[in-house]
Amino acid sequence: MIAEIKTAIPSLTLRLLKEENAGELFLRNDDNREHLRQWMPWLDEVISVSDSLNFIHRCLVCAAAGTQFNYALFLDYEMVGIVGFNSVEKANRCATMGYWLAKPQTGRGLMTTAAKALVSQGFLQLGLNRVQARVATGNHLSQAVCDRLGFKKEGVLRQAEWLYDHYVDLTVNGVLRSEWKE
Repeated sequence: MIAEIKTAIPSLTLRLLKEENAGELFLRNDDNREHLRQWMPWLDEVISVSDSLNFIHRCLVCAAAGTQFNYALFLDYEMVGIVGFNSVEKANRCATMGYWLAKPQTGRGLMTTAAKALVSQGFLQLGLNRVQARVATGNHLSQAVCDRLGFKKEGVLRQAEWLYDHYVDLTVNGVLRSEWKE
């Protein structure tokens, strides 16, 4: 996978996470804690810059193995979110996508544009046949991204994710290479 992906919005770029992004990643998580906590079960484990650095180290190891690719979204020179393939199944040519965006940047089409660029590169660079996203059934903003990209709702996984003190159902959304419209 390539280190930087351009998008249809000239000021929006995806860059593979690097160690130097740890401070800004932590600040973005911390500044958006209330916004992100509603759907991100990992957020309470991010309490320092070193936690973000550890996450980036894991990402780099997985990227080298070709099993995960996490990109920081930069709007001009500011990190505004993350989009990535949280897992890549090489044998099945399938990847599971995840994403989040800082609250002040929501509602502007940034995540849809970023996710579209990532999916396109997944089909072109990784030779994927399928990209999927699992979205909590109540997370309407994330589901809207999948809908705008033309992902098909394939079903619901009941009580599939533990979210702090309760289980949530996840809608499985998928798109095949043969269906993808760039």
